[in-house]
Amino acid sequence: MKKIHVGFLLSYDYDKLKNAIPPVYEAADAIFIAEDKEYRTWSGKRFEVDPLFYEWVRKIDTENKIQIYKDDFYLPELSPIENDTRERIMLSNQMGIGNWLVQVDADEYFLDFPKFVKTLRKYDRFLNDPAKTPVQISGFYINMFKFIENGLLYVNHLNKVLLATNYPGYMYARQTKKRIIYTDNLVMHECVARSEKDLMTKFTNWGHALDFDIAEYIKKWKSVDKYNYKEMENFFYLDPNGWKSLDYIETKNLEELKKRLNEKPELHPSPWYLFRKNFGQYFKHLFK
Repeated sequence: MKKIHVGFLLSYDYDKLKNAIPPVYEAADAIFIAEDKEYRTWSGKRFEVDPLFYEWVRKIDTENKIQIYKDDFYLPELSPIENDTRERIMLSNQMGIGNWLVQVDADEYFLDFPKFVKTLRKYDRFLNDPAKTPVQISGFYINMFKFIENGLLYVNHLNKVLLATNYPGYMYARQTKKRIIYTDNLVMHECVARSEKDLMTKFTNWGHALDFDIAEYIKKWKSVDKYNYKEMENFFYLDPNGWKSLDYIETKNLEELKKRLNEKPELHPSPWYLFRKNFGQYFKHLFK
């Protein structure tokens, strides 16, 4: 118990796990990959996995940390987001309550996972009785918007992401509605920085498939380029104000992107911001 367990969801974009798993492998105690036994998305559509992917998993798993957890993660009577939430609960229960339960999607890449582990260890007291002291540990996204020419358009301000919990009472995707502890840990989120074909596959199969006008969003996404992004605003698919503006960085190399983005102070929360958010969360949940 009190170990660092990391869970991933395998779906249509499984190949991105090749970028997501290596950054966490060394510092994780165990890694779980949740896979629908019939290879169905949360919308019920079928996908295929190249057998070479499983060979890759076996090759990198030099310390026998990776477990593939197969189950029935699609119920036709549930909406995509309900199936999303249900799978995350099932995966966390498989990972074992009493450990830190970190859930990372296939398109989410930690910039410094050992640092995040050190952060979690500061709060190990919450693992003593998780049901009575449920918390979530938050970091911040660097949302990748679109690869263009020789570089990347990305969202240039803070976006919260819930990364770990001690008790998986999820109510909506990774949200438990319990106390959040905000931390300075960054995760690159490939999100909508995909080909148009892959983006459409994502939008029609993920938990938010019914939550916005996909065709309208794709139209706007296609129109953004290196020359007009500064004149445009409101880029988020669910709430446009969530992604007010973009910035550009001239490299497509993932490791170089991690390094250069991590060096940008505006993408890190300030100590005052963290203090204010955590102070508010403490008192908000003090008597709940």
